[in-house]
Amino acid sequence: MSATLIIDRRPDPAMPTGCGSGCGCASASKPPVPPPSDGPVSVNGVAIAAEAIAREIQHHPAGDGAAAWRAAAQALVVRELLLQAGRAAGFASRPERDEAGRWELAEEALIRAALDLAPEPQRAGAAECRRYYEANLHRFRMPDLFEASHILFEPASDDAAGWQQAEREARALAVELGDDPADFAEAARGFSACPTARQDGSLGQLRRGELVPEIQAALEALTEGTTGRVPVRSRFGWHVLRHQRRIPGKTLSFEMVADKVAEMLDARAWTMSAAGFVLHLAEDATIEGIALDAESLSRLPASGGAPP
Repeated sequence: MSATLIIDRRPDPAMPTGCGSGCGCASASKPPVPPPSDGPVSVNGVAIAAEAIAREIQHHPAGDGAAAWRAAAQALVVRELLLQAGRAAGFASRPERDEAGRWELAEEALIRAALDLAPEPQRAGAAECRRYYEANLHRFRMPDLFEASHILFEPASDDAAGWQQAEREARALAVELGDDPADFAEAARGFSACPTARQDGSLGQLRRGELVPEIQAALEALTEGTTGRVPVRSRFGWHVLRHQRRIPGKTLSFEMVADKVAEMLDARAWTMSAAGFVLHLAEDATIEGIALDAESLSRLPASGGAPP
């Protein structure tokens, strides 16, 4: 049993890959999502192939196939508008390396250049940054920390008898222990089935949400400096908990976050400027088969000269 096992470290869900049997089920192409009945999609006479839209759909999850198809088509329309704007301006594609040393594609470089045609927004000043900071103080508060320890009684078997025996042992110890930290440390070294026994049962300083919910709730219900009199069950066993102390989170000062606030506001302003620029391109273009909306414009590709 590892000390980290009671800490919630569930991975993000991942899509399955090939089954490994060689049957070809993973590589078989999925049936294409049928497009809405709006006809072929084109920008100033340049057709956007249905196959390209189908490939783009994977980047635009939606509640249904038609919505995903529209989002993908809108993204490709925006891309085509920018490519045409870059070519019309006579820009040459000059690919650059990213931070990982990878070269961008030629079309990506042209899109980046085209986005530089968008009006340069006014950068956020100190007064604007402070107004945002004061209106959103909750965003700049560090999380509370909990300093906790536990003694784990792991069932000897996974049947009812094993769990009941572990519970009896945990309850007996919880009743016997007082609130003395030295007594808890000694008991942890002697009884805990978790490797944290070597550190007197200490789990260290934890943020809310790092523990599995049942342990977190029981810990927060304890007064600082006390040991729980009732053990708590998790999927790992029965836990006798000690809440050593709670360290309240502090609100970062404006001076500490001013640069990040300015960066965020500048990025927001650039996005609005770029969206307006694309909207202007769309108004002057002949677009068939799909309509652009505010949401599609919010998914603009980043410009090299824009904030991240």
